[in-house]
Amino acid sequence: MIDRPNHVPERLGLLATSAVDPFLTEELLKGEQVHGGIDLAKVVEPLPEDDARWQVEPIRSLVEDAMFEFREDRTRADVWLAPRFHATLRLTRREAADKRLWNHFALAVAPDYVVWRHLSEPTANRPQRRVAAERFRGPADRQCFSRLWWAAELFRNGSDYEPVEVACGNQDLIHTVLRSELIDHRPTAQALVRLLKNGQVSGGREVNGLSVAINAAGATLAYDVLAPDRPRDSAPLRDWIAEAESAPPVQRYELPNGPDEDPVPEESVAALTDYFAELFETAPIRGRKSGD
Repeated sequence: MIDRPNHVPERLGLLATSAVDPFLTEELLKGEQVHGGIDLAKVVEPLPEDDARWQVEPIRSLVEDAMFEFREDRTRADVWLAPRFHATLRLTRREAADKRLWNHFALAVAPDYVVWRHLSEPTANRPQRRVAAERFRGPADRQCFSRLWWAAELFRNGSDYEPVEVACGNQDLIHTVLRSELIDHRPTAQALVRLLKNGQVSGGREVNGLSVAINAAGATLAYDVLAPDRPRDSAPLRDWIAEAESAPPVQRYELPNGPDEDPVPEESVAALTDYFAELFETAPIRGRKSGD
């Protein structure tokens, strides 16, 4: 397993996807050797020096703690890291949509974490252990760090990150649902979490089947009419981001607090939870017999 690069930047930057490939070597993808970091730094676009959010040390410290704490169960690192990563790297959604930021973080700041978390085990069809390149520079639902940030952003309930832990405990939910535009509807996200939390939906096949049913129903039914959300006030997010410079490091054993936004209306979550439970009863689940 590789170590961190010899040169880890002090600040985050922007790394164009076109500049990634020379550093995304087979040796790196196989977890055998990492680049030194100096040459990569030459093709990085710097971010503003006066913004404390771009300091690497707080988030580098988080991923190192995750690798130590979850060395026996790598997938559980997502549950712990997602809310703390989001609360440390305080971004607007526009900033988080810039793939160049995630390229830089994965390749320059923490390539060792990407390999540690996503190096696959050998199989009969794929005898060589290897990390998929998309974990370094892929879409938001696959890239190692963007998927954690967006999971926390879309599944948090106002300032409460507890639903994020539930969501990130199910890999199929993250892989499947983050691709859907419906998940941007906050009551939908919270209803899915509630179905997981109360055990009505659990396994990967069930999550996938329910997701298909929800998307199909959403084509003819406006969920924001059935389960309205409050208009979002941007002021709490702006204030939360502005406090980044003076914010202490996030707690390791307690959940942090997110932006002080209003939670999702309970009546909307309850309405959608009941509706999705009904959809689930008739959803085509592979392996489930009729009448189960």
